[in-house]
Amino acid sequence: MAMVGLFWITEDSVYVGAEPAGTASGVRLSKDGVEALGLEHGGSWSWEEVRRIEVADVTVRPASRRWVSQAIDVVAVALTGDGELPPAFTVRITTTDETVEVSVLSAVAGGIYGPVEYELSRTLLGRLVDGRTDLEELLLWRRDRVGETGPGREEREALMLKWIGDRDPS
Repeated sequence: MAMVGLFWITEDSVYVGAEPAGTASGVRLSKDGVEALGLEHGGSWSWEEVRRIEVADVTVRPASRRWVSQAIDVVAVALTGDGELPPAFTVRITTTDETVEVSVLSAVAGGIYGPVEYELSRTLLGRLVDGRTDLEELLLWRRDRVGETGPGREEREALMLKWIGDRDPS
């Protein structure tokens, strides 16, 4: 598994946010469509039924502020021994018949995304829904990297630019 933007990519699925464990809620994207996971939000839709996928409540900060927040979190855990789950954000799936909101856990350490990675993720979500980007591109990338660690920030941004078809970020 590897995190790229708001996505957690496995060899056969892409999750918006972290891959859920047990009965935790989540959103899975596959070649067949979109699935809301968890006890409260079960449901699945084909790509033809999905009109839009949006995210809300995502913590976005520039790199300098992100590092300060993460450092404070590390110190707090070291002093108190209390670890927390990553922050959650909302994924809103709009279909031909309904809108479903699912709370998912952040896939990035500390739960804080950079502004560029966040915006690229939102664009990629839109292109996956409207068919301009094929989900298989993301899955093939992951299958080619089995056993490798997740990419750094610059590589993640370059990957998303490639997947959305925009080689130049300016």
